[in-house]
Amino acid sequence: MRPKPSRTPPADGPVFEVFDARSATVEGTAVRRLLPHPRRRTVGAWCFFDHFGPKPIPAGTRGMDVAPHPHCGLATVTWLFAGEALHRDSLGSVQRIRPGQLNWMTAGRGISHAEEGVIAEVDGEMHGVQLWVAQPDTTRNGDPRFEHHEALPELHREGLDVTVLVGALGSARSPARSDTALFAYDVRVGGRLTPGGLTPSVLPLDPAFEAAIAVVEGAVEVEGRGLSPGALAYLGTGRDALSLAGSGRVLVLGGEPLDEALLMGWNFVVRDAAELDAAFASWEADDGRFGTVDGARGERIIPKR
Repeated sequence: MRPKPSRTPPADGPVFEVFDARSATVEGTAVRRLLPHPRRRTVGAWCFFDHFGPKPIPAGTRGMDVAPHPHCGLATVTWLFAGEALHRDSLGSVQRIRPGQLNWMTAGRGISHAEEGVIAEVDGEMHGVQLWVAQPDTTRNGDPRFEHHEALPELHREGLDVTVLVGALGSARSPARSDTALFAYDVRVGGRLTPGGLTPSVLPLDPAFEAAIAVVEGAVEVEGRGLSPGALAYLGTGRDALSLAGSGRVLVLGGEPLDEALLMGWNFVVRDAAELDAAFASWEADDGRFGTVDGARGERIIPKR
């Protein structure tokens, strides 16, 4: 049966729907796959969310290696909590990424890249997320591009330390490009104890956006409900604030609901089966659409279909 595009409409108002992650393996590394989920394909234009690690990296060894592979119709967003990686792509970009820095690669009509582990000088770990943003029709066939941001704006509220990865929060605005209205925040929750017990902190949200939250470290109460790593809580629309308590780290993301049906196949985000077939055929034939990643370790990844 030919695959068909699909869309999950946003909730019409606030909800609290918890989806357990699916287990996946990426080049030998176990990951928690939070999006897409059978019950929630997108949150805003966010269409993919992998949480990997923490994975021990002994001194003298390297973290996860992913050989050259293609993308189209999406942007990849890489954010590390620990460890280092080296990005290479078919535009000629060679960029090391460390915690606190953001890699944003816009695929457009086609790009290929590789992600290489960096040999650890001391015992450490690899821990981070890779996210995808579906590009809208207006930009998805445009030129590919890559950007790296050494520093991102931070905002400190009582009980919360927030890094704005994408979009804005108050006066803090990320320099990262996005083709639709989006946000993503890395939030460290401090756990405020008062004589009356644990006092929640409040994170502002835009009620016009749909939102979701995932715990990446520790345990956090979200709107009074406990959440731990391995699950995504979809929050719907219509919220102007989010109550957070406990001690941990969360990723909060969302955006303007995407009013387009998508078809995701392997590393491609397209609109119909013919486009998907064409993307696979171009990569398999190495016809130049996705370019070449110079200097990468390993052979191009050719999927089984």
